[in-house]
Amino acid sequence: PPDLYYNDTESAKYTTSSRIQNIQASMTHRALELLSLRGPSFILDIGCGSGLSGEILTGEEHSWIGLDISPSMLDIALQRDGVDGDLFLSDIGQGVPFRPGTFDAAISISAIQWLCNADTSKVSPEGRLRRFFDSLYASLRRGGKAVCQFYPKNDQQRNMITTAATRAGFGAGILEDDGGTKNAKIYLVLHVGGGDVTGAVAGMEDVVVEDSRRAARELQGKRKRGKEVKGSKQWILKKKEQMQNKGKIVKATSKYTGRKRRPKF
Repeated sequence: PPDLYYNDTESAKYTTSSRIQNIQASMTHRALELLSLRGPSFILDIGCGSGLSGEILTGEEHSWIGLDISPSMLDIALQRDGVDGDLFLSDIGQGVPFRPGTFDAAISISAIQWLCNADTSKVSPEGRLRRFFDSLYASLRRGGKAVCQFYPKNDQQRNMITTAATRAGFGAGILEDDGGTKNAKIYLVLHVGGGDVTGAVAGMEDVVVEDSRRAARELQGKRKRGKEVKGSKQWILKKKEQMQNKGKIVKATSKYTGRKRRPKF
């Protein structure tokens, strides 16, 4: 877990590495570019660490609050000049502890992939992701945006994260810089209010959009256009008719045909 991994030694190495400083600065500037804020804003820095991104937020005249689970990282942040934000020791897997509508925007650099880890059998990555995205959605004002850069280990983690975000109500898009290379960086761009994120965030043309509401609208559109949706009653009746025409025996149609069954526990 990050609170154990980033002890005093690792936190100092991370903060003083010029390579990491340059990468962090680049990704923070990219996140701000995707947020496309129109002026000084109140920003939540999720997984703020030792304040490397916070320095840039301050330089851009934004006010900010930082959350991190590592006491060592926060201790270094308190000792550094230029870290002007308020800092909180917090496990984001337990939720974002702020009132609804507090922030204009949020950023997260290389942090949320840690939520996919299960350190014990009692830890549910899905539950931690749900609590995080549900509370993040609530903490942002209507129309607010968030950009989370993360490093998924595999497609399963990527899907877990995007699914949790869209279920919380976000319109979501995945943007990949330097795709196909070892330097690839993935950005999850979120918009409060759902809908098509490409119309709400600058620079999001031709990206992979993860939006459960869009999928529902497309499904509804197919039904309106008269197309049988696989698994629907109309689709089942058509398949039955085709099988009967081939001389095969099919079950009789009843009022239960095509009806959705409740999950069994």
